[in-house]
Amino acid sequence: MFVCVLTPLSNSLNTPLAGSISKLSLTMNAPLPPMDRQSNDRVQQLRRFLAAESVEEAGQVASTVTPQPTTRLFDEIPQTVVWELNQGSTVKTMEFHPTIHSILAVGCENGEISLWDARIKEKLIAKSFNIWNLSKCSVEFQAANPQELSVIRVAWSPDASYIGVAFAKHLIHLYSYQFPKGVHQHLEIDAHDGGVNDLAFSVPKNQLCVVTCGDDKLIKVWDLNGDKIFSFEGHVAPVCSVLPHSKRNIKFLISTSIDGKFRVWLYENESLQVECDTPGKCSTSLLYSADGTRLFSCGTTTEGDCFLAEWDDNVGVVKRIYSGFRSNSAGMVQFDTAKSRYLAVGVDNQIKFWDVDIINVLTSTDVDGGLPSLPRLTFNKEGNLLAVSTVDGGFKVLANVNGIKFLGGIESNKEPIDVKMEDMFAIASSDENNRNSDDTNSNDVKEITLPVQCQVVTMPETVGPSNKAIRLVYTNDGDGLLALGSKGIQKLWKWKPTRLNRSGKATASVAPEHWTPKTDVFLKNDVPDNSDSAIPCLDISNNDFYAMSSCGGIVSLFNMVKFKIMAEFLPPPPAPTFLAFNPVDNNIVVIGREDAEIDIFMHSKLVEKLRGHQKHITGIVFSPRLNTMVTSDADAQLFSWCTTTWVKKKQVSIRMPGGGNAPAGDTKVQFRIDQVKLLVCHETQIAIYDASNMELIRWWLPQGGLSGAISSATYCCHGEVIYAAFTDGNIGIFSADNLILRCRISSSSYLFQTPSNSQNVYPLFITRHPQDRYQFAIGLSDGSVTIMEPKKYEAWWW
Repeated sequence: MFVCVLTPLSNSLNTPLAGSISKLSLTMNAPLPPMDRQSNDRVQQLRRFLAAESVEEAGQVASTVTPQPTTRLFDEIPQTVVWELNQGSTVKTMEFHPTIHSILAVGCENGEISLWDARIKEKLIAKSFNIWNLSKCSVEFQAANPQELSVIRVAWSPDASYIGVAFAKHLIHLYSYQFPKGVHQHLEIDAHDGGVNDLAFSVPKNQLCVVTCGDDKLIKVWDLNGDKIFSFEGHVAPVCSVLPHSKRNIKFLISTSIDGKFRVWLYENESLQVECDTPGKCSTSLLYSADGTRLFSCGTTTEGDCFLAEWDDNVGVVKRIYSGFRSNSAGMVQFDTAKSRYLAVGVDNQIKFWDVDIINVLTSTDVDGGLPSLPRLTFNKEGNLLAVSTVDGGFKVLANVNGIKFLGGIESNKEPIDVKMEDMFAIASSDENNRNSDDTNSNDVKEITLPVQCQVVTMPETVGPSNKAIRLVYTNDGDGLLALGSKGIQKLWKWKPTRLNRSGKATASVAPEHWTPKTDVFLKNDVPDNSDSAIPCLDISNNDFYAMSSCGGIVSLFNMVKFKIMAEFLPPPPAPTFLAFNPVDNNIVVIGREDAEIDIFMHSKLVEKLRGHQKHITGIVFSPRLNTMVTSDADAQLFSWCTTTWVKKKQVSIRMPGGGNAPAGDTKVQFRIDQVKLLVCHETQIAIYDASNMELIRWWLPQGGLSGAISSATYCCHGEVIYAAFTDGNIGIFSADNLILRCRISSSSYLFQTPSNSQNVYPLFITRHPQDRYQFAIGLSDGSVTIMEPKKYEAWWW
């Protein structure tokens, strides 16, 4: 048992915290200075979360885990050497593209970074080390002026629009990336005195940032302009690893230092929340499982002893330590995890694999020889490929059965670099394209027609046919679903952590609870007498504390924790038709109205009124990256606005293929995760625009098996695909980059009524889970609300 030191924020925390983790040996430090009330509430929420279970409960859960059959798991591990590729310098770090699973970023000892495509065995691009602007670096670094620096870490941003590179001394580089070979200098920062030991991407305030740590014992968070927005101090030794994460919508950082200290930091007030010792009290790196629910660490002592461990991050205690290491490992061991099911460690001139639920080694391989004593390694996101560094300045690509099919799909292509971007994305987006047949091609459409082909759960106490769910939104933490009906009644369904659903996130495998406080208070909007013509509108703040809604009447601001109305404002006429919180600042609220005007409120004060639309507002979305707001209306018009001046930048009419404007009707808009690509949904089409210039990139029109009018569409959380609902009951899944149909879901797979009752039922609205790319929710015309996801270990698109 390891000593866990928790730093309390006030004396009021001592009793419940100590009581909930009484089986730990605790050392309470003096309270920190007082904070503002909101920050303290957030901190207490984090502390309650971290101490949510007792050690005994955690042990019970662990003991009831049912491991996958060993033979099945063994077959899924990539162990077959498919390619051996020459990099030209010792490989120090690698990471696969988050969605195009064959593209690999490689960082080398000589400072070079390169991109490889494992499907075609080619180096797409290479960037040699150079200092972009020495004059902006520190005096110390200018004096050294190194001509070569080893790469320590290379990392992709979540949407793959950036590549981050950390070097052995002072510098980080940030490149912008455009598939397949567009790598351009974006930002250089002299980030730390001494070495930069780790780099990761994070989104602390709905703004993409870069997190770094270094020999100067500091952790720093930088925005994409190079401005330092957070700094965490307190480690007494160089920081060797940083891991951003979030739970219950609380965003935090975990760090480790070379003296073996494990620390948890809260973004909100840059404060230390938890401190404990790592196994072996040594330099340790950290990883979360793919589903974000399990935390692993791997460290090496100065004596060469290795410790691979799983943590129970609810209570800050080591849950299990894996066996199978020899002594005297010379240096830091690297590890990775895939599909939340197995671990791989490069050690002893081989790769060792563990089932995450079993402490003993599952299997190992020397990949036909040629590995260094501590090989670098990385899985792709699908877990079907594993890249491993070699002693001769190269790396090997290992694959499982599906990975071999995936890599062999275009082996004979002699000019792969000239493949069009949209075709390349279609074949590279998932190895599952080839799962069923060697003859599968990028235009195959997976058909979901039976209930047994997917997982479906209908919300209990759904809204009902007289109060249809017109608006749906997941909580940003992914553990709840909020619906607003046509009669102004809101309902919230929440999932709790259970043995069948340990993450507590929304899932179709477990029914949620219809959540109401003990007072049985219902969230109900003011509704006018002519409510049939009212347009319900709903949004939730990025911290999940507040919801804002209207249903033809006054706008209501609800506290989602206390389930009560906090404020009411803006009585009609004209009635609100769309509401949106600014994703960066919840104090900025934008309201589109029936008279086509748009009101901007800041701290409850009207600061701007925007005019230009001719019909009522149907959509409002923000791109902090572009400082742009895009609005849509019922006349098929799109406007872009500058969010710093609120000046209109451009107006665009949605066009039809034969010429002329699209007919009047609801137009919905949504930004992709890159905040540049804009999804536009109209009953006649799905279209993608470049929001930087509002130019149309491509569109798709209803056709073939999807010929009904489009009722709603949304990007999945990673932006890889688009889910679209149709008035004939079908749901289509399209590749986001080329709008190629990948999957068609028939209403027969999710409607269980008799045909006479279900023939006119269709999705009115579709929304995606904020973290699970395979899950979405639909509000149906019969009033029911349903969540859908594929069967476990499968995907909607193959």
